[in-house]
Amino acid sequence: MEEVLKAFAAALAIAIPALATGWAQSRIGSAGAGAIAEKPEVSGIVIILVAIPETMVILGFVVAILILF
Repeated sequence: MEEVLKAFAAALAIAIPALATGWAQSRIGSAGAGAIAEKPEVSGIVIILVAIPETMVILGFVVAILILF
């Protein structure tokens, strides 16, 4: 039973940040597309802003590894 709970906790540690990242990137991406359409020079900033939420998934993956081992 303990292994099942560990696996479930690891799955949640990845799934919840992944859903939050997808939601955040959808909002940032649509706003970024509008900003780039008006000012093409902000494309570098928009790329960075889209990449920042991805760190949540990476940290969730690290936490899942720590839970499992």
